[in-house]
Amino acid sequence: MIFGMSKDKSLKSDKNPSIQNKKAYHNFELLEKVEAGIALLGTEVKSLRDKHCDLDACYARVIGNEIWLVGCKIAAYERGGYTNHDPLRNRKLLLHKNQIKKIRTKLEQRGFTLVPTKVYFNSRGIVKVELALATGKKQYDKRQKLQEQQQKKDVRRSMKRY
Repeated sequence: MIFGMSKDKSLKSDKNPSIQNKKAYHNFELLEKVEAGIALLGTEVKSLRDKHCDLDACYARVIGNEIWLVGCKIAAYERGGYTNHDPLRNRKLLLHKNQIKKIRTKLEQRGFTLVPTKVYFNSRGIVKVELALATGKKQYDKRQKLQEQQQKKDVRRSMKRY
């Protein structure tokens, strides 16, 4: 045991993993972001701490006066046993009524989708989901962005040489 050392805060960042949906940034134009809580079971939280989550084909849907996360795959906890959860179950998102009303009115407009961009643990250790109100990108928009990125890389390479 080492005496005189306080708890290292850098170790705490390892205990707060973050899972990002990189395809959302490529396939959608993200307009507005909202942070929401999520109702989970114990084995789901443990599995999220091990970064076993897939957000690729995931979206959020308003059903009644609630918002549900659909298609989010949180893998079964390795040491869960018979109490393990269903990996593909729908999960309820925790938002205020006013937030849900605002989101519902924006979703009723043409072409908007509610896409999760990130699942993370906040400073208090609570699981949060970052949702984004998004519109789908056209194929030519994606190509244009890739061309711009390639041009920036080429410029950086040429600058590095000289």
